[in-house]
Amino acid sequence: QVQLVESGGGLVPPGGSLRISCAANGSLFALAFSTYDLKWYRHTPGKQRELVATFTRTNERRYADSVKDRFTISRDNARNTVFLQMNNLKPEDTANYYCYVGYGPREFWGQGTQVTVSS
Repeated sequence: QVQLVESGGGLVPPGGSLRISCAANGSLFALAFSTYDLKWYRHTPGKQRELVATFTRTNERRYADSVKDRFTISRDNARNTVFLQMNNLKPEDTANYYCYVGYGPREFWGQGTQVTVSS
């Protein structure tokens, strides 16, 4: 059974930085972690879920306009881990951030880590 565990969330003042991580534990159906597309989503109660960043298995990175030039997604295939470096954080970045690992019909979701941007 695959489990995605996010970590690194917390309270940070506006303008601050935070790096969150998502580690995949367990068997990934015998496929290497590098086979999968990786994504970070965020959700705030009362708002729609937002796709924040994508790191494809072909090494393309894509970002939502709201976080472009501030957030960076990266991956460590040897450690089955995806990261999201968040700089110049704004109050509107406050949300529960959760990761997605997927390839075709195989999809795995994390439970999320809360990021709160406030002074």
